[in-house]
Amino acid sequence: MSSWLKKKSNALELYTIDVILGRRADTGAAIYGAFLQVMSYLFSGVAQLRFWLYRNRILHDQPLGCLVVVVGNLTVGGTGKTPVVEKFARALQDRGRKVAILSRGYKSKKPPLWKKWWWGLTHVEEPPPRIVSDGQNVLLDSEQAGDEPYMLARNLPGVVVLVDKNRVKSGAFAIKRFGCDTLVLDDGFQYLPLKGQLNLLLVDKTNPFGNGHLLPRGILREPIKHLRRASYVFLTKSNGERDNELEALIQKHNPGVDTIECAHRPQYLQRFGADERQPLSFLKGRRVLAFCGIATPESFEKFLRDLGARIVARERYLDHYRYGEEDFVELTEMARHEDAECLITTEKDAVRIPVERVWDRPVYYLRLEIEILRGAADFDEAVSRICFPQNGSRPPVND
Repeated sequence: MSSWLKKKSNALELYTIDVILGRRADTGAAIYGAFLQVMSYLFSGVAQLRFWLYRNRILHDQPLGCLVVVVGNLTVGGTGKTPVVEKFARALQDRGRKVAILSRGYKSKKPPLWKKWWWGLTHVEEPPPRIVSDGQNVLLDSEQAGDEPYMLARNLPGVVVLVDKNRVKSGAFAIKRFGCDTLVLDDGFQYLPLKGQLNLLLVDKTNPFGNGHLLPRGILREPIKHLRRASYVFLTKSNGERDNELEALIQKHNPGVDTIECAHRPQYLQRFGADERQPLSFLKGRRVLAFCGIATPESFEKFLRDLGARIVARERYLDHYRYGEEDFVELTEMARHEDAECLITTEKDAVRIPVERVWDRPVYYLRLEIEILRGAADFDEAVSRICFPQNGSRPPVND
């Protein structure tokens, strides 16, 4: 894609986000919003028909004979899912489970078409899933694997990470090839062909359901009433204060469901391309340029300000934005112009920067981890239900 076309595409996507979030109030935005609303009705109809077909067994899920844990959300982007997947996979591994994480590899680079054709001509079966990690080594980079699978593979030695749109196929591969007994579906709440014994639903406490509309007029992938499908609800990005209205809404649609409240806590600053690690106090009073391509850049920038950083310049890109050399040149010039002492980004962005790229000043990424604020006993129970099911039975499923 040319640089001009890339910029135009990004501008349209940013404009769409502004319309969805109500940041635009002009006539053009109103017309575009009406168009998106019509598309939203169509999306809702298709989504609910699909759920109906599976619920009435017209379409069938395919059991694989092992435990399946689903981690996902009702909305697109921004719930802080990857650290929860990481925490849960590590807890399962620590309790003796052989874990594989199955991802669709969102925005990963697809194999060239000629390879697909050659495989089809020379094989009867489908091509195997891409192995991001075999539990011993990380075998693909972020471009081939996708940002989140690569991060999970890098941070979870001993855990198998596979990428394929067909997660029934990749789950069967994980069992046969690696002897896995527990499959974790990353972003799998809407993946119905492989049914989970435990459905962990993440809800961003700062923006639970957007404007209440389904895609593309809003951020919902399925109706709010589908909260009933959750075995546990994780309230992410919490500030520690109770939200009685949100909790009442969750209980209305899923009475008695356990709610686990958690926060994403900064841990340290890791210098890009080096072993250097700085404590969070390093940011206090320091002039920084903040840049990121994530769904909720506001939360990242707030972390930096709360830690005492002086954000003298910032640059926001689209979620999963694939950086080019022209972007790095612009960031370098901006940092020089604003006399920034360093550049700070997120861990997810750092995996999209070439390791060999040389900068004229330090670049760090902020490492975040999940801290359970409320419902820690429920989190331990969720792990225990998988590792030590009572009387050999599997955990119940909420339809």
